[in-house]
Amino acid sequence: MPQTIDDLIRRIKELQEELEVEFKKKRDEFEFIIEKKRVRFAEEVARQQRRLKIGWFRYLIKARPLNVLTAPVIYAGFIPFMILDLFLWLYQSICFPVYGIPKAKRSDYLIFDREDLPYLNVIEKFNCFYCSYGNGLMAYGREIAARTEQYWCPIKHARRIKAAHEHYPRFFEYGDAESWQKGLERLRRQYPREQQPATAVK
Repeated sequence: MPQTIDDLIRRIKELQEELEVEFKKKRDEFEFIIEKKRVRFAEEVARQQRRLKIGWFRYLIKARPLNVLTAPVIYAGFIPFMILDLFLWLYQSICFPVYGIPKAKRSDYLIFDREDLPYLNVIEKFNCFYCSYGNGLMAYGREIAARTEQYWCPIKHARRIKAAHEHYPRFFEYGDAESWQKGLERLRRQYPREQQPATAVK
């Protein structure tokens, strides 16, 4: 891979780390701690947030009628989400050990902590749970698909694609047959440092 691309990838990761530091500074303003995956606010902060809470009944009364009518369509997504969740688990469990691909950790992508927010009512918490599940599951599935693509077809597209996954910059250039032939097996073993490849079945 050209040095300039390596340098750009490194700079992007450094900027992502800087952004996370800034996010943490903003989070620290709200005085909470995380204990055993549960978020706890300082008592005074929690009390102030509870004052802003809108009760579920008033929330429903104030809701737009079309929002209420379309809610069942949104929540119907739970069914395909759960089927996809089960499929992703089976897919990784069966295929990744064979290929020697490290498994994506589901808990890194599905985060459920919004129910600890004192200013949300029960309906809002349920909505947040749904959104966390849907978006987390899509991110989890995307990572599994990205690792699969890195193994079977790590070639960049001829045209620019929108929101490429983080494995994509390491892929071979479109039309670079020589690099593909010489580097495929190496790239199949090249994963981020924090991931430990599974032992491939021979």
